[in-house]
Amino acid sequence: MLAAGEPTRLLVRNDNIDLPTDIAVADLRDEAAVRKSLIGITAIVHIASSFRAWSPQELTDTDIAGTEMLANAALDAGITKFVYTSTNLVYDGCDYGRPATEDDPVGTDLFGYPSAKAEAERRLRTLHQTRGLDLRIVRLPFVYGDGDPHVTDAVRLVADWPAHQRMTTGHHADVGQALLRALRAEGIAGRTYNLSDDAPMTIFEIFQLHGIELPERAESADRSVEARPWLHTVSTARIRRELGFRPLYPTVASAAEAGAL
Repeated sequence: MLAAGEPTRLLVRNDNIDLPTDIAVADLRDEAAVRKSLIGITAIVHIASSFRAWSPQELTDTDIAGTEMLANAALDAGITKFVYTSTNLVYDGCDYGRPATEDDPVGTDLFGYPSAKAEAERRLRTLHQTRGLDLRIVRLPFVYGDGDPHVTDAVRLVADWPAHQRMTTGHHADVGQALLRALRAEGIAGRTYNLSDDAPMTIFEIFQLHGIELPERAESADRSVEARPWLHTVSTARIRRELGFRPLYPTVASAAEAGAL
């Protein structure tokens, strides 16, 4: 957004950020500080999450209650345009016999993080219907990019997955352009968009490209994924058709070749 010349205010938990933009310091659990930070704002791109802590209470306080409070505070301040970053993991455990679409029901037995995202989506849709929130939801894949510790962190998160399991991915640059497209588009209030690059890769290939060695897991190597070949894959037909999204990095391999890891 800064590179595009968008006037931007960052709402952050601390001010040790060296960027040429307006900085507001607040925790999403501090309603008074959040409301103060919204003065003069015309739209919100909400990417905050208690992603790494994964504490049930922190997810409830930040991802669910904090998101709902932010949206209500925005509406009270006359701000209606609200882009929310959710996750493709809301489809976790579901197998639709094809890539998941935005109209498919989400999983009912989700673990903490996607469960919190699914509940936040539900509450935001209620505000869209009852208070006119101009909501745009973008469901992110496994995100990676230059220097992102997310990839290293994921070794423990996918420890029980077979190395030949495919996973949808998206580079930082493509997440950025997708959120900008969702922000700028007209007439899409209430719409949800899956985001992914063009070709899911196996966990083994993704970690190999990042120079990360997966632990040996003989039991998972024998696990077949052929019975559920569409697991963890999503359709991006809607975001391509309605927002004109095309990935700058169609695969993790293309990002590696471009030196963008």
